[in-house]
Amino acid sequence: MATINLILLFSFLPSLVSAHFSLDYPPARGNSFLPPASQWVYPCANINTTENRTLYPTNSFPIGLNLHHHWTYVFINLALGTNGSSNFNISLTPSPLNATGSGYLCLSDFDLPSEVKLEDGLNATIQVVTVGESGSALYNCADITFSSNTTALHASDNSTQCPTTPGITVTTLTDEPNGTSNSSSTNTTSSPSSTSTSSGSKNAGISWSATVVLLSALGVAGLLVI
Repeated sequence: MATINLILLFSFLPSLVSAHFSLDYPPARGNSFLPPASQWVYPCANINTTENRTLYPTNSFPIGLNLHHHWTYVFINLALGTNGSSNFNISLTPSPLNATGSGYLCLSDFDLPSEVKLEDGLNATIQVVTVGESGSALYNCADITFSSNTTALHASDNSTQCPTTPGITVTTLTDEPNGTSNSSSTNTTSSPSSTSTSSGSKNAGISWSATVVLLSALGVAGLLVI
């Protein structure tokens, strides 16, 4: 009986992994593919805060993802403090990003509100939320410590630290005056000199389209988590 259960488990793992995503940089808190962790669980995939924090630059926000869907909505949030997981009140993507294509994606150059001051030694947690074809939200978190001595990573095709798979494109969903949504298309496979254009320079805040999509995702995810 145990052998049968193991066979069923291993046969299920490939489909499980293909339906999720990885937060590669900064490194996620833990392996969110293995129970009791679950990327379905808000806010951080049922993984507690780690003391092994990643030193993170104060002048840039590089985010390295491995996306497994053909298209994905991406939201990135920030919580300041050692136990910030309960208060992701800073949005780095007030308008959601729509990543088309699967593979590695490196994002950077997010703008913070002017009142947010990053200092050496400040602890924080980055939360990445993705929504795929199913409409369900998936979560991963990374615990960081800001350091001005840390070199910022930038997106490029040949980067080994924060790579971007050729062909992946990212659009930013924006609001039109008549209430409809629009998207501006960029390509993440540009040279490093055009990184800010490729990843999009994002102003922190809240937009209507982002709020609607995220609340819908949270509602569906809540129904799936028992």
